[in-house]
Amino acid sequence: MPPRTRRRRGALCWRPPRTTAAASTKDSRVYEKGAGSFPETRHFGDDLSACCRAAVWVFNSQIRGYSLPTLCAREVQQGDYVRYHYTGTFTNGTKFDSSLDKEKSLSPPHLGYGVTGAGSVIPPDTTLVFDVILLDVWNKADKAEIRTLFRPQGCRRSVQRSDFVRYHYNGTLLNGTVFDSSYWRNITYNTYVGQGELIKGMDEGLLGTCIGERRSIIIPPFLAYGEKGYGSKVPAYATVIFDVLLVDVFNVKDNVQVEVQDVPQPCRRKAQAGDFIRYHYNGTFQDGTPFDSSYQRNSTYNTYIGLGHVIAGMDKALLGVCVGERRRVTIPPHLAYGENGTGSLIPASAVLIFDLHIIDFHNPSDSVDIRVTHAPAECSNTCTTNDLITYRYNCSLLDGTRLYSSDDYAKLPQVTLGQGAVIEGLEKGLQGMCVGERREVTIPPHFGHGQDGGSGVPSSAVLLFELELLELQRGVPEGYLFLWLEDSPEPLFPAMDLNHNQEVPLEEFTDFIKLQVSEGRGRLRPGVDSDVIIRDMFNNQDQNSDGKITANELRVQTDHGEIPDHEEL
Repeated sequence: MPPRTRRRRGALCWRPPRTTAAASTKDSRVYEKGAGSFPETRHFGDDLSACCRAAVWVFNSQIRGYSLPTLCAREVQQGDYVRYHYTGTFTNGTKFDSSLDKEKSLSPPHLGYGVTGAGSVIPPDTTLVFDVILLDVWNKADKAEIRTLFRPQGCRRSVQRSDFVRYHYNGTLLNGTVFDSSYWRNITYNTYVGQGELIKGMDEGLLGTCIGERRSIIIPPFLAYGEKGYGSKVPAYATVIFDVLLVDVFNVKDNVQVEVQDVPQPCRRKAQAGDFIRYHYNGTFQDGTPFDSSYQRNSTYNTYIGLGHVIAGMDKALLGVCVGERRRVTIPPHLAYGENGTGSLIPASAVLIFDLHIIDFHNPSDSVDIRVTHAPAECSNTCTTNDLITYRYNCSLLDGTRLYSSDDYAKLPQVTLGQGAVIEGLEKGLQGMCVGERREVTIPPHFGHGQDGGSGVPSSAVLLFELELLELQRGVPEGYLFLWLEDSPEPLFPAMDLNHNQEVPLEEFTDFIKLQVSEGRGRLRPGVDSDVIIRDMFNNQDQNSDGKITANELRVQTDHGEIPDHEEL
């Protein structure tokens, strides 16, 4: 058994016997055997001052260390408290007591020594040998010791009292025994700091920690689990070491933090509540771990702003953005997914960081926006419905992404306005242009390709057209092939019957119509071969299909009578 001890405040307290002689070397000490050689005390004597992890005690002979750890961070000093295992033997190797047999590391019961021995266990005048392994050492004056293993550069925020933190840890005893680890459960430990929810030493040890920082926090038992320990994991009066990696920190008073990184100029419009927005994002946690990205799906995230369609923090962060702007947004969990997280993607109480790139936004009430970038000096004729126009265009997204261009085709585009041949927004943008005029036309999706998008056009995309009108041909009303620009001849048939033989064949009819066009009295439908149009007009009038038109055939009957103005032409 070890020397007579008294257990007090959970510590093993004892003092060595009086010393009568010292060994000639610093590694050994000789003690005089005698009655009452180990009086009760709270403090350790000099005999343990060289111990770190393991040693041999040979009473009445020598103290030798035979198994020392490679690194001895702390040696036992006088006044320290220790926990240790021991095996007590006689010099012949016979074991008389062991804490290992008792599955504890406390002092054995009181034993007597010296000339009286200890009953039937230890004979009088017996030399005793104790094999000791030191498990723990601490002092009442100890505080939680912090050893910084890694601290990232650019620490913009450190843990303060009342903050909420998420961290990983490995918990060990001083002898290296692991008693717990958050990594075993693959989940962080989440708690408030400085609110009494942690052991005192951890409350102190986490203060000042940065995201991504690694610390080793050594906590004496009176700042840890004390005299009761922690179940079967942590013994009573045990010093504990927590190797901590801080993953996250926030405060319940935190709001959304917005860091504007780039704003294209000019910014003609800023997003407001009710707008529909398309943006790309990369989502990460505060330690840099990515959890989601729109770029991976090659598709923007599309939503309304300020209507609760996204997390509250994102609703706030998107207000006031410009098209093309880049922002970094930090959202605390009470404005994100809260203490429940979302499935396996977002853990509970996680702070989220979004790097945003705003592609475009619009409002459902938006109209087509037209900006004239060049106006010719003279503009007497402007295009309108039914006119045939030739134009040049470039089409892109608002972030500058090119979609298509008239330069991609060998022939310039022609269109008859008002015939539904182009998207409604482009139709509106082309109306009223002069030849030589250039415009920038912004088309919201409800006047473009809508929610479904189009060939090469993303869903709900705002389009930007750069337009130039190159040629304008006046048109005729829808359903007409020919339009009189002034009053038609009266009577009409004699004017058509150029040779006055009371019949008009196709050749004569063709000459008559072309004469009206050349003299500016009429207009054929543009964009179609004139001979084809005239033939169609002739066939419409040649009711009996005999190859000639007579005066009677021009008198078309309807339910309301004749059409005297010959609008069928």
